[in-house]
Amino acid sequence: MNSESRPAPGHSKPVSPETSAGTVPLAHKKLRPRHVTMITLGGIIGASLFVGSGNVIRTVGPAAVLSYLIGGLLVFLAMRMLGEMAAARPAIGSFMEYARVGLGDWAAYLVGWLYWYFWVGVLAYEAVLGGETLHGWFPALPSWVGSLLLLAIFVGTNLISVRTFGEVEFWLASVKVLAIVVFLGAGVLFAFGLWPNASYSIPNLWEHGGFAPNGFGVAFTGVALVIFSYFGTEIAVMASAESEDPAKGIRQATSTVIWRILLFFVGAVLVITTIVPWDELPEPVDVASAPFTYVFELFGLPGAAIVMQLVIFTAVISVLNSGLYSASRMFSSLAEQGFAPRFVAKKAKNGVPVAALLASTIGGVVATIVNFAAPDSGVFSFIMNSAGLVALFVYVFIALTQMRMRSRMTPEEVAGLKLKMWLHPWLNLLLIAAIIAVLVIMLTTETGRTQVWTSLIATGALVVCWPLVRRARAKRARAEASAALEA
Repeated sequence: MNSESRPAPGHSKPVSPETSAGTVPLAHKKLRPRHVTMITLGGIIGASLFVGSGNVIRTVGPAAVLSYLIGGLLVFLAMRMLGEMAAARPAIGSFMEYARVGLGDWAAYLVGWLYWYFWVGVLAYEAVLGGETLHGWFPALPSWVGSLLLLAIFVGTNLISVRTFGEVEFWLASVKVLAIVVFLGAGVLFAFGLWPNASYSIPNLWEHGGFAPNGFGVAFTGVALVIFSYFGTEIAVMASAESEDPAKGIRQATSTVIWRILLFFVGAVLVITTIVPWDELPEPVDVASAPFTYVFELFGLPGAAIVMQLVIFTAVISVLNSGLYSASRMFSSLAEQGFAPRFVAKKAKNGVPVAALLASTIGGVVATIVNFAAPDSGVFSFIMNSAGLVALFVYVFIALTQMRMRSRMTPEEVAGLKLKMWLHPWLNLLLIAAIIAVLVIMLTTETGRTQVWTSLIATGALVVCWPLVRRARAKRARAEASAALEA
């Protein structure tokens, strides 16, 4: 057994030779530290923050800060658990690979397919949103053509090499990070009355019905709304596995996630609720009425709506770019483990899983076409709603997997961990309990119930298919064993 497939400390199953980061071809142009850093910084900044935060604030009030803080802390715990496993054994398959080792093949199959399914839905959503934005700028260009054009462009960037993906994401994420930094800097000055034509506005946090005008219970309900805004953080860990120094990149990604959450999400929401009374914030029906646009206009900055439209479009295509990367890597890992057709695992000389990338794109294209051709069919809505709980499922699998893998380690192996989860296993149990609470809260709203039930239907379909997949894997294993004996 070579060093690539030797069991990691405390693991009863070997590292998958296909998904181990150490098996990426030497000629493969890996991600540089600056790529991983910017993917880590800007990977989760999207339209859900720039636009969606307005709905949360209008529902919860200034206490929306608590909603984002609690949701962010839950994600931070999940990332720390994932980081412990990833630092010990970097794998491109990420949490799917760890679920296989820690919980069994069934867990890897389920979490891998759910994660891929989620990103196919996201690709369709972002492609539709991007196409509609292009149509608004260029009316002669049909929105569906714009959607397919964007998909083609970013399939191309992902096909060239992982380094190209990283370079494109570096610049797209830079735009988002710069916009947030400017917003926070100007916002603090404005709130303290140090900005031209501004007045001291800190009392807005409590003068309009109190800090929690609708009760603190609503603030906890808001956690169910905001936790999905953070999904995508794990991309940094997956990308780190294809970096020049995987262990260092993973430690950096998981260690800095907390201040990213505090600065970019909690900080931005705090600035908005301080500058604008929560009950005077306009409903964010489009980019022009988004909370960030509204605040930028208060700053007196010319062309605020146009600037924010460009920033949000950048966020959309950034998610499209990173979504193609995530979906293709997970689909390839599924195929390598025998959970998907073998041809999907095929990689080009540059290390890019071409078949998995194109197959993931086909899913996004089909969903996009369905939305434009039959918008009232409900198919697109089902795809988006049924992917809604994937984030919560993934976090539960991460918590359970880390518990199982840690329990198999000796005290010496635990002491040797480069990145360690605190208060094991109590914080794991806290995370699982919190996710169950979020699910219960979701069942109290019509939209939440729709997401829960459609997600359960999609998960049920995967469970039904598992016996077939298991038999196919066993048949494939027997065939490979026979071929090895004959050789």
